[in-house]
Amino acid sequence: MRFPSIPGFDQQAFEKYFKNTGMLFIGRVGSLLIKMIVSISVANYLGRSNNGVINGGIVYIYFFSAIATLGLDQFIVKELHQFPNNRDQILGTSFAMKIFAGFCCIPLIYLAYLIYPAKGTPYSYVFILSVIGIVQAFNVIDAYFQSQVQSKYIMQVQITGNLASAIIKLLLIFTKQPLIYFVYAYTFDFLLLSAGYYFTYQRKERNILNWSFNFKLANKLLLYSWPLIISGIMVSLYMKIDQIMLQNMSGVKEAGAYATVASLSEAWNFIPAVIVTSLFPAILNAKRDDINRYRKRIQHLYDLMVYLSVPTALVITFAAPLIYKLYKPEYAYAAPVLSVHIWSGVFVFLGAASSQYLIAENFNKLTFIRTGFGAIVNIVLNLILIPKMGMMGAAIATLAAYASATFFVIFIPKVNDQGIMMFKSLFLISLAQKIIKR
Repeated sequence: MRFPSIPGFDQQAFEKYFKNTGMLFIGRVGSLLIKMIVSISVANYLGRSNNGVINGGIVYIYFFSAIATLGLDQFIVKELHQFPNNRDQILGTSFAMKIFAGFCCIPLIYLAYLIYPAKGTPYSYVFILSVIGIVQAFNVIDAYFQSQVQSKYIMQVQITGNLASAIIKLLLIFTKQPLIYFVYAYTFDFLLLSAGYYFTYQRKERNILNWSFNFKLANKLLLYSWPLIISGIMVSLYMKIDQIMLQNMSGVKEAGAYATVASLSEAWNFIPAVIVTSLFPAILNAKRDDINRYRKRIQHLYDLMVYLSVPTALVITFAAPLIYKLYKPEYAYAAPVLSVHIWSGVFVFLGAASSQYLIAENFNKLTFIRTGFGAIVNIVLNLILIPKMGMMGAAIATLAAYASATFFVIFIPKVNDQGIMMFKSLFLISLAQKIIKR
């Protein structure tokens, strides 16, 4: 693909980053298709009750993922870009920090389970799954390949790992294994990925044994990342708290059915992250060169998010009954819930774009303020709606929480213009303006 000569435009760099993003996207789509097929098969085999039991454990671990990852990934990429010769120290320090955080999460998970357990999910299942927080430390290798614009290696690891995971789960179904084996299988998924990252990194004279730890660098990374750790905790609460609350208030069968809704609805949420990763460097370049072009590109990004998310939501809304024909009849009543829940994706797409703006403008603290607001909205509405409406109430609460968190910026004077820009995209005002100008 060739572009006309434009001052400051680097055709070779564009092709490099486009190819890298395309590889990442292909890897995510391939993994998504594999996971969807397997998740439907597992849900049908386990039934609503057992599916709810295992999902309760998985969601519980998700709450602590922000602490285990320390919000470091994007800062690792940034450090590797700025100081490529310091690779082994950056990776070694980040790896050690994540390992330590993963071990610290185990007693924290136990305390949280004592305070607010997932009813019906044994703590032994939660404990087994908590190992995930430790082994995910190998994700620093993912960050390394991103910094090198070599996401094809991560794609290969993810697709291979997901294929192996799929085969294992399908074998468990074929041999009619009990629920505990699926708990081990979900934990083993992360071990597989970690092993894949390790062996991929060891090629071309790279060696994990050369990694080292630096206290000064650790302090620097924590100083940058702590707002994102808090934000990640808030995000996990407002994205997943509905599933635990539903399980505790309506039982594991209702939670098992709702887990299929959340899985199908959230499967597409990787798309905005890939798009933003690809396009935001160009937006930042515009900020440096031309502030008006910078604002126009942000508006175009919001427009793109709406053009992608709204048609997807419309299709899923009407296709939900057909999709649930792939499941056992006991899940069929969840189709209308999916038709509501899928619209939360519109706000996930817009929120991903606006979050990058906040980071670019050094408004990191606003990120966890608005996600905290979304978490409060979700919890309050779940308490009100779940007793009356069951999982439909949980879906409505989630939709309201995502919308309120995304548009919370409109109440903050220094960034309320972003809320207005998102409204213009959502209600197609900016599209109408473009048509009129033509």
